[in-house]
Amino acid sequence: MASVSAAQYGKDNIRVYKVHKDEKTGFQTVVEMTVCVLLKGDIETSYTEADNSVVVATDSMKNTVYIMAKQHPVTPAELFGAIVATHFVETYKHIHSAEVKVKVHRWTRLTVDGMPHPHSFFRDGSETRNVEATVMEGNGISIRSAIAGLLVLKSTGSAFHTFYRDEYTTLPDVYDRILSTEVDCGWKWNTFSNINEVESAVPKFDNAWEAARKITLDTFAKEVSPSVQNTLYKMCEQIMAAVPEIAAVDYSLPNKHYFEIDLSWHKGLQNTGKDAEVYAPQSDPNGLIQCTVSR
Repeated sequence: MASVSAAQYGKDNIRVYKVHKDEKTGFQTVVEMTVCVLLKGDIETSYTEADNSVVVATDSMKNTVYIMAKQHPVTPAELFGAIVATHFVETYKHIHSAEVKVKVHRWTRLTVDGMPHPHSFFRDGSETRNVEATVMEGNGISIRSAIAGLLVLKSTGSAFHTFYRDEYTTLPDVYDRILSTEVDCGWKWNTFSNINEVESAVPKFDNAWEAARKITLDTFAKEVSPSVQNTLYKMCEQIMAAVPEIAAVDYSLPNKHYFEIDLSWHKGLQNTGKDAEVYAPQSDPNGLIQCTVSR
């Protein structure tokens, strides 16, 4: 006999833009987000019996996000995500869990004639600030903050050698190589009891994001990396030390390879080892290194 063992539904890719206009200074601040809402609860009959009476329409979810953005602050994203998720659980008695994912896109203020421009911005990369806020009825609010899409590269200062070898191994030991990755770094906060606790923690969210980003970039640049694994572990340790309110840090780092090109076939032209200057960037396959470090 079949039964629904797990079910959720929602609205994805809700695009939201909000502008704050400071009438005293004439400066405007903009925030652009992509939001996803997923609900769980007593909704099984919508699947098994075509009972739509338990379905909060996904269009209503979209409208709710717009209204919440008008009525509440959208920064930091941790607070906005928690506000939206709390609304769904408190408003609909048959909904027992709401997950809200917020992706904040970069808009950086332009500098014109040496001065910050009051209302002009540019997109300075694909990096996003991400948040997942989940409210479970009776179990508080869980929040994971993240940096995603931060593309970094160092042209030296990385190695990988003395790894396990067997009959399947062709990779040579490398004592100096290019290291490039697209950083996905997240940190899970200790569970908040209610929305008031989230509001009290607002200053800590920005501080944690800034600390995690700086630690990631500084360690990447300064570390003579023996492996991606070891370098990301050191990043996790430092972030946990800098932000005592978090329970865990996780990284997912794809290893973006750059291979030397042997040009010796052309008049003996040397372009390997210490003579390497021209490389072929590789799209795939790629290494993928992941780790979660908890207290």
